[in-house]
Amino acid sequence: MRNAYVTAAVAGLLAAGLGAAAQAGPAPEPKFAAEKCFAIAKAGKNDCQTAASACAGTSKKDNQADAWIYVPKGTCDKIVGASATKAK
Repeated sequence: MRNAYVTAAVAGLLAAGLGAAAQAGPAPEPKFAAEKCFAIAKAGKNDCQTAASACAGTSKKDNQADAWIYVPKGTCDKIVGASATKAK
């Protein structure tokens, strides 16, 4: 009977951990003055969810149009192929 309680407790902890991982959200906002910059993130390096991926770090391809990263304010307009607004 004691093994059943231990097994149930371990299963509960694992389920709670997996649930927390599935709810991972955006990257924390940086401490510097920042703006979102779309279409420049490498695959898996985006800072927030996209239409095709669930959370930060899950974009599927380089320069995905709806994936963004934080950059210092005023920088996005200086990067070729980047956009400060979400691609439509």
